[in-house]
Amino acid sequence: MATQGKVLFVCLHGSAKSVIAAEYFNRLAAARGLAARATSAGTEPDDAIPPRVTQGLRADGIDVEGRRPRRPAPADVESAAAVVTFGCDLGELASRASRIERWDDVPAVSEDFQRARDVIVARVAGLLEDPALGR
Repeated sequence: MATQGKVLFVCLHGSAKSVIAAEYFNRLAAARGLAARATSAGTEPDDAIPPRVTQGLRADGIDVEGRRPRRPAPADVESAAAVVTFGCDLGELASRASRIERWDDVPAVSEDFQRARDVIVARVAGLLEDPALGR
């Protein structure tokens, strides 16, 4: 059963776009006094978060050092009020989601961290305006 205010961000490797989105979602929600929270995952998770992502987030005051990307579990998808994907397919897990948004046009983090981050943060801020999520 979906939990209001819970969002799952999923990208292919679970180590860049989904991590950035979840960290900023949590930061912006907390700053607004909202209980909404997000987690990240990858359909084909990397072994680690790349240095450019770790360093880029650290420069923004977010520490993800030591975090490991993981696959989304069925319970993660089922309990999310929304699942946001970045250029990947949830496969059989898609049928368990109450709501899926595709953000496939976000720029590649590997090409321009700041540009990708800015696009993600703008969309995350918009997501927090949704009464079903920003609680």
